[in-house]
Amino acid sequence: MPPVPHLVVFDVGDVLVSSGDVLPHLAAEAGVTPERFARAYWRDRHAYDLGADEHAYWTAVIADLGREPDPDLVDRLARLDAGKWSQLPAAGRALLDGLAGVPLAVLSNAPAALAAAVRAADWSRAFTALVFSAEVGLAKPDPAIYARADAACGTAPGDVVFFDDREANVAAARTHGWQAHLWVPGTTAGQVRDLLHRDRA
Repeated sequence: MPPVPHLVVFDVGDVLVSSGDVLPHLAAEAGVTPERFARAYWRDRHAYDLGADEHAYWTAVIADLGREPDPDLVDRLARLDAGKWSQLPAAGRALLDGLAGVPLAVLSNAPAALAAAVRAADWSRAFTALVFSAEVGLAKPDPAIYARADAACGTAPGDVVFFDDREANVAAARTHGWQAHLWVPGTTAGQVRDLLHRDRA
């Protein structure tokens, strides 16, 4: 059987951690439906992931929900957002446990607070490198972020297998030279290992 790749890179959102485990809690805190909250949440998320001001982002989310400015709610939502995204569910832990011995890294579009929360989480020790958009000023699918990740991880493009939940990010990673795959919810560690061996065959 051929060796696995030098490095396997995972996205966080809707790969390691499902948005379904995050957004309903935020919506409840804001007092609105998850569907309504999601529209406001994602509207300016790209800028926030690139390092935009936390208070400005959450104030805009609250305004989009038709609420008056509320500094306490801003703080609660910011803390809850970072906390929930950094809580690895049982399926994520099983995935990492099943990939023990495989070099792993993270490449995620994430604001600074979320990046800090993931770095502080116990499960982040499974990864040799953690690359977050807000920390490097680049976000997927910008081609430059994949090169930045290679530099951080000490890899060449052909060394990397990547899993992401968005087609645009997968396509950009493939253009960069990574072996990139669209994440299918429920994928197990065994299925990932099978895919890694297939890609190296």
